[in-house]
Amino acid sequence: MIICLLCYFLTDFSLGIQVHQSPFALIRKVGEQVQLVCNHGQGDYRVMLWYQQRPGDDALQLIGYGYVEFKNDSVEEPFRKKHFNLAGDLSGNKAKNGSLFIRNLNAEHTATYFCAASKPQYIKYPPAPDKNLLHSILNSV
Repeated sequence: MIICLLCYFLTDFSLGIQVHQSPFALIRKVGEQVQLVCNHGQGDYRVMLWYQQRPGDDALQLIGYGYVEFKNDSVEEPFRKKHFNLAGDLSGNKAKNGSLFIRNLNAEHTATYFCAASKPQYIKYPPAPDKNLLHSILNSV
C-alpha cells in the first residue's frame, strides 16, 4: 500500500512572513517513517503548530505545537498514539525550525499537513470579581 502526504503552511499573511515547509508532497510505503520540516526567519514568532486535514474533511485537527521548544507533551494525545512526534528549535531571536515525524506509516496517515507560525499570545485575566459585590447589590435593593 502507498501513502500520500501533502504539506502546506499557514501564517499571518498581513505581516508577510515567509514560512517554508518541505517536502511539498510525499508518497511512501506502509511502515516507513517521514519527516516534514517547517522553518521561517521571524525571530519573534516562537510558536509553531502542526495540523492534519484528512481527505474529505474540512476540519483541521491540531497535531501539536511548540512554544520556544517542543516538549514530550507537545503532541496532542490522539496523535501520540498514532506515532507522531515533534522536534525543533524555536528559541531566541533567530530563524525557527521544527519537524513533524510520523513513524510506522499506515493508511490513516494519508492527509494534508499544515505548519503554522505565530507570535506568543499573552492573556491578561480580568481582576477577580469582588466577593462582596453580590452581597452589596442585594443589600441595596
